[in-house]
Amino acid sequence: MEEPSQIVLYGTTRCSGTWLARRLFDEHGIPYRWVDIDQDPEAAAYVQEINNGYRSVPTIVFPDGSIMAEPSGVALERKLRALQ
Repeated sequence: MEEPSQIVLYGTTRCSGTWLARRLFDEHGIPYRWVDIDQDPEAAAYVQEINNGYRSVPTIVFPDGSIMAEPSGVALERKLRALQ
């Protein structure tokens, strides 16, 4: 997959970490593209590829090339503040 021009949040609808990440992006007013890896096999394969074979969710890919996999709420808040 190519480097995104916006934040891409890969997750599943049944993952509490995904729900938390989506809520934090929305609260901070930061746009992102949501990809449900249960519905997108290519995205699921990409998540596994960048996470050493693990289906780690949420996995968040930033336009600068940085990636956060299963971040804590505190770590994600810190990253989002840096983006603003």
